This record gives sequence, structure tokens and C-alpha cells, in this order.
Amino acid sequence: MLQLSLSWLGLGSLAASPWLLLLLVGASRLLACNLALTYTCYSNSRRPQCFPQPPKRNWFWGHLGLVSVDSRTVWGIRVDGFPEGSGMGLRDLGVTSNEEGMRLVEDLGHYFREVHLWWMGPFYSILWLVHPNFTAPLLQTTATIIPKDMFFYIFLSPWLGDKLLLSAGEKWSHHRCLLAPAFHFEILKPYMKIFTKSTDIMHAKWQCLASEGSTRMDMFEHISLMTLDSLQKCVFSFDSNCQEKPSEYIAAILELSALICLYLDLLYYLTRDVQHFHRACDLVHDFTEAVIRERHCTLISQGSQDFLKAKAKAETLDFTDVLLLARMGKNCQMRTPELRLTPSCHDTTASGLSWVVYNLAKYPEYQERCQQ
Repeated sequence: MLQLSLSWLGLGSLAASPWLLLLLVGASRLLACNLALTYTCYSNSRRPQCFPQPPKRNWFWGHLGLVSVDSRTVWGIRVDGFPEGSGMGLRDLGVTSNEEGMRLVEDLGHYFREVHLWWMGPFYSILWLVHPNFTAPLLQTTATIIPKDMFFYIFLSPWLGDKLLLSAGEKWSHHRCLLAPAFHFEILKPYMKIFTKSTDIMHAKWQCLASEGSTRMDMFEHISLMTLDSLQKCVFSFDSNCQEKPSEYIAAILELSALICLYLDLLYYLTRDVQHFHRACDLVHDFTEAVIRERHCTLISQGSQDFLKAKAKAETLDFTDVLLLARMGKNCQMRTPELRLTPSCHDTTASGLSWVVYNLAKYPEYQERCQQ
């Protein structure tokens, strides 16, 4: 084997081997990449320093663990709205309950007024936008301009794939254009009867619980099932009856929603939860792909014109139909995984509806205006 002299590096004859040279080059490259990554993280961490922030615990921990659990003092700041000895607070930016956490975040918003910064460790920061003057420009900007934070979104990739929620740039614009016709007001009007029917089922459940003497309930759980029921009817034209009886598909959706919060590549793949996660992903994907294949065969056998006439009688055109017709009409080479639609927005809709119902109950004058 050809021997190389590395005496000029001071390594002597013991290092005169191509394998050791390769190891040296690899170690040097790894060191250079780590230094570049460290410098990038340091540079990025310097940029948001202009925003107001509570005092840090130290440079390494940031604001983690700096909340007094049994007092109204947060990072050395006294906030109003918490009764003495209530035990309300955060633990490592996690809270004892969602309601307590929302109250604390609201009080911090009143203290900082416009915007404030939280540090989760030395490099990762979260910017909380409070005032509408800060949130409006962000909400009005399209996804083609603002990059998405893949630190959070990457956990959803095995479940949802690279579609509208996770995609960016030209791919996001393409998917958005395909879905835009389905959001036209005239197309959405016929779906009101579907939403009304799903809501009536949920309302009947509430009446049953109220008759049994239940004065409190987790509304989000019921509203989430209602939105998921509506979504399946609108996306797949499929009635799962998930509000009234259990379903393996619905159980997989709910399990994915819970397991996604535990996802971290380096540790997650060493746990048993990853097996449940992938099993639930496969179940959800197999179900949606089976619906797409069946609908595609129907579309091929009937032809687009007859298919649209049948849909016109039903007065509904779901998302799956829109994408299949777009693929046939524009000859776009979209594969089945790219057409695959998973109920990825029902939780967001349920969360918004829960807040709407809560505020309507809290402010009866606005409830009357909505009824009018």
C-alpha cells in the first residue's frame, strides 16, 4: 500500500497511512462544521436581543425553570391575576394545566404590552407577539415570503407529509392554487348542512350530559370530534359516525396528536412509542389512499363530465374530487402520497371554536349580536 509522509504535520511515521489521513480529514471537517454551526447559532441568537425580555436564569438555561410555582412572581416580575398560594405557574415553560398557563401568558402580555422574548436554552428563542401592530404584518404575509420554523414542523412530516402545512415556496403556491377553488363561498354553502348535522349530534350529546347532572365538561374534546366528523364528510364524503362510536381510524388520529408532542429524533426512536406512532401513521395513510384509489377508479370509469353531473346532484364537491380533477385536467404528475389528505386542521379549528364558545358565554351581549 502506498505510504504517505505526514512528518510535516509532526505526526511521524506512525501516521503515514492513507486511512489515518482520511480520519484526520474527516475529523477536521467535522470540527469545521461544528464551529460553523456554533457561529451561526451565536449570530442568530444575537439578532432578537433588541426585544424586551425578563431576566435570564443564566446564559445557558435562559428562562427555563425561572418561574415560582407557589407565588405570583415570574422571572422576578410580579404579575397580577393570580391568587396567593394558588400554585399557578410554569415549570420549564410547561404548566400545571392549560387554563393556568393561559392566565399566566395573558398576565405577561399585560406587563410587556407589545412583544417579549423567551429563551429556551442558549440559542433557541420564542418571540411572543402581543399587540395587533406586531401580529398583523405577520399574519398578512404569505408562506412564500416567511420561512416556516421546521424545528416544530419537522415532527409532523412523517404524518402529514410535505403538503400545504409543511411545504413552502413554489410547492406551497402550487398546492394552494389547487385547493383555492374548494374554498369559494358558493362551493362552501352546500356544506352548511353537513356542519349543521355534525353540530346537532354534538349538541344532543351535551343535552344528554346535562340531563345526567354534568355541570362541567371538556368542550375541546367534543368539538374536536365534531370538526373531525365534519372534515371526513367534506374531504372524503365519508361518514365515520366518530362522535357516537369508537373507530380505529379516529383512535389513530387522536394517538398521533398525542404522540407528536413526544417526538425527538435522537431519543424518540429508542422508545416503544415510535412503534405506535408509525403504526398509527400507516393506518391513517392506508385509509386515505384507499379512499383516493376508489374515487380515482370511479372518476376514470364515469369520466369527468358524468362525475361532475353526479356531484352536482349531491351539491357537494369535496377536496379529494378537486385534486383528482386538477390532476386529470392539467396533466400534472401528482403521485398518490401528494394527493393524500389527512385531517390535519381539525384540532386548530376545534381550538378556535372552543375559544369562540367560551367568549360568547362570557360576554352575553356579543352572543345576542351573533344570534341576531
